[in-house]
Amino acid sequence: MTQTRRRQYLIQYLLDEQPKYRNIQIPPDETGQKRLLRSLLNIRMPGSIDKNLLSVQDEYLQEETRRKGVTALANLVPLTPGLYLWQGDITTLACDAIVNAANSGMTGCYQPCHNCIDNCIHTYAGIQLRNTCAEMMKKQGHEEPAGQAKITPAYNLPCKYVIHTVGPIVQGRLTNNHEKLLASCYRSCLELAEENGCGSLAFCCISTGVFGFPQKRAAEIAIQAVQDYLTATGSKTRVIFNVFKDTDYEIYRNLLSSKSLR
Repeated sequence: MTQTRRRQYLIQYLLDEQPKYRNIQIPPDETGQKRLLRSLLNIRMPGSIDKNLLSVQDEYLQEETRRKGVTALANLVPLTPGLYLWQGDITTLACDAIVNAANSGMTGCYQPCHNCIDNCIHTYAGIQLRNTCAEMMKKQGHEEPAGQAKITPAYNLPCKYVIHTVGPIVQGRLTNNHEKLLASCYRSCLELAEENGCGSLAFCCISTGVFGFPQKRAAEIAIQAVQDYLTATGSKTRVIFNVFKDTDYEIYRNLLSSKSLR
């Protein structure tokens, strides 16, 4: 089956799953089809998955990632021993684990084609990830508190695991508690990575963006929390700070190149 046929199959299947969407016309162009497919994946609720759907989805997503291009940790150069800075799409990074900046529901972003990292990771990992997260949260019985972390398989992503953490939401003045919770996110992810034998871990910019944490202060806390953890534990975990925006890249590069942090 070609990639086009896979995409059209997935769209039609997902449309047929929900009667209210069955009259939607599939766009004739590739861009429109990709947008529609992503939207349908984003809004699909947790539930049973047909084996044929799963097989075609996995083939499709793995090919999409291959076409985007996978970056291996071995091809990155550390800025300081054990610490890397990489600007790019975290869903194409081949390392042991990547961090997802999740919301407290922990089952992904349901807003069609939203550009948050939670949406991107769930889209390209596949619908299995939402099911796994939903089952995990059902057993827990309550929303995920900020500052903690949970680990799942990565499914169709090139990494092995996804570590999900909920960062603090800053509305108004930044407080000491916000800062403590953000540092806890980084420590919790590192602890969970080591418990699961991960020798490398890629962090996104937790709590920035729609969560409102100031970029520079968030980066300072991230780097300091990682350095403190590695020093205190003697851990050899290789840590990648993944950024997407140019402004974040400059902030992290300047901080990692400096000799001291406040």
